[in-house]
Amino acid sequence: MTQEALNILLIISALLLVDLYVLHGLQGAFQKWKFLRKREFSFFYWAANAILIGGLLIGAYIPVVGLGVRAAGLLGFSLIFIGKLAFLPFLLADDIRRLRVWHKNRFKNLSANSPTVPIPDAIPRSEFLLKAGLLAGAVPLAAIKIEMPKGLYDYHVRYQTLYLPNLPKAFDGIKLGQISDIHSGSFYKKKAVLGGVEMLLKEKPDLIFFTGDLVNGQASEMNDYQDIFAKVKAPLGVYSSLGNHDYGDYGDWPNPLDKIKNHQDLIQTHKNMGWDLLLNENRRLKVDGEEIGILGIENWGEYSRFPKYGRMDLATKNTDDLPVKLLLSHDPSHWRAQVLKDYPQIDAMFSGHTHGMQFGVRTDDFQWSPIEMIYKEWAGHYQQGSQQLYVNVGYGFVGLYGRVGILPEITIFTLKAGHNPSVKQA
Repeated sequence: MTQEALNILLIISALLLVDLYVLHGLQGAFQKWKFLRKREFSFFYWAANAILIGGLLIGAYIPVVGLGVRAAGLLGFSLIFIGKLAFLPFLLADDIRRLRVWHKNRFKNLSANSPTVPIPDAIPRSEFLLKAGLLAGAVPLAAIKIEMPKGLYDYHVRYQTLYLPNLPKAFDGIKLGQISDIHSGSFYKKKAVLGGVEMLLKEKPDLIFFTGDLVNGQASEMNDYQDIFAKVKAPLGVYSSLGNHDYGDYGDWPNPLDKIKNHQDLIQTHKNMGWDLLLNENRRLKVDGEEIGILGIENWGEYSRFPKYGRMDLATKNTDDLPVKLLLSHDPSHWRAQVLKDYPQIDAMFSGHTHGMQFGVRTDDFQWSPIEMIYKEWAGHYQQGSQQLYVNVGYGFVGLYGRVGILPEITIFTLKAGHNPSVKQA
């Protein structure tokens, strides 16, 4: 048996034991709820948990399945498991209470030389305690439902210093802004969207990157928002790339020509907004006679079932003389799958795509989301050797119409020449 198969078996066993423990606790506590002991309820209970566990395993271990299905499976499992985790302490507390009663009765019976000692299962459970547990389990789920829509337009600015040893002095201290995953087809509050753009411009970045997924699938989704995002300007330019949603691969088209026209319209939208769209190409950015490279590739994802459009060989062409190369590549899986292995000259890559699953926990010192079971790099800054990656969790939203814990992001980088003083050099 392989290690992965053993891990899966252990996970399934542990989850089934938790589910059995929860069911046993419910049936023992609520004697009046006769439906809990009916065969139909048991069938429904185990079938539902089998589906949830299946969703977890598909999300974590079956990369050939579509990313949306995998994410949905992980999210569904996580939401229900949070409720169970909130209920378990009350169940454990009740078992501890029953064990203490058993010990107390046992001591009394032994003192009286009586052979009758009640076993723990014969001691009734506390209905009050477990009702409180059910309420505690429902509270986080209710809170998540309430908070989800509130997070959709709750834009946050995150600051990141990017240390680049070979950065020319003319670029030292330059401010770089990044937004990603606009998904304009999901928006329904223009004023809120404009507010986020104003937050970005208030930071006065010298240049701006947009790292893909302008729409959900159709270029026409930008009709009501092109004027807003046309305001996104910077002295040294706005550079953009395409994401997996920008090719129309998720929709059904009457004929192939419609899909081609949609893609051409999307490219034109970037031009209309004054954004420099990089399609497997590069630009030389010059300041005070010194240069760095801005490279952009079309979508390339390790896990996607869609074609890999990105061409690093074209994007890196004629860039050997540039001291620093910054790469726009929508999907962060591209970094580990190709960039780290084959393109050591890339100093930093900027991505989006994951959205942090729009669900999780993110603070300055800790972050967690179910998406980390799919993507090793899914939010924030990463570094391996001399190469760096930053994953922006997105400006917009898609699929799940809500955000909890993983809020829409505007990233502001300060480029600094030299090594990160907090990282020990080899």
